[in-house]
Amino acid sequence: MKNNGFFGIGCLNMKTSFNYGTLFRTAQVFNADFIFLIGCRFKNQTSDTFHSSKHIPAFSYKDFQDFNKHRPFACKLIGIELIENATPLKEFSHPVQACYLLGSEDAGLSKEALSNCQEIICLPGAKSLNVSVAGSIVLYDRIVKGLRIEVTNKLI
Repeated sequence: MKNNGFFGIGCLNMKTSFNYGTLFRTAQVFNADFIFLIGCRFKNQTSDTFHSSKHIPAFSYKDFQDFNKHRPFACKLIGIELIENATPLKEFSHPVQACYLLGSEDAGLSKEALSNCQEIICLPGAKSLNVSVAGSIVLYDRIVKGLRIEVTNKLI
């Protein structure tokens, strides 16, 4: 039985299919429990060479309201956005249950999505990163910080 919680990652109105493939391939490599798309604007892409949706649950939602109505219970919605009041990733403690949400390449997260996030985190830099790169960094950060917690608990 898995005792380290669960997490998933997805994107709102993702613009380019290359980012879908790269993000979901990374999510599978880093053992995400689910992946999702909201308001999909593209077709599947060959950059997802692992065909992630065949190995971990992949969900598609019509719009943000549909997603928010069906997201997992007791799972914090964490927006990833370059905004003033966001918590820097280096200072962020990942919750046990997390649903990470990225915005589109051209518009970011909507005001509605931001207002429904329990946490908003940002990556360093004055300009935004590519969506799949930003998501990959956040998932890597979750793993690294999780491993530190696990090692610390074993030592106590």
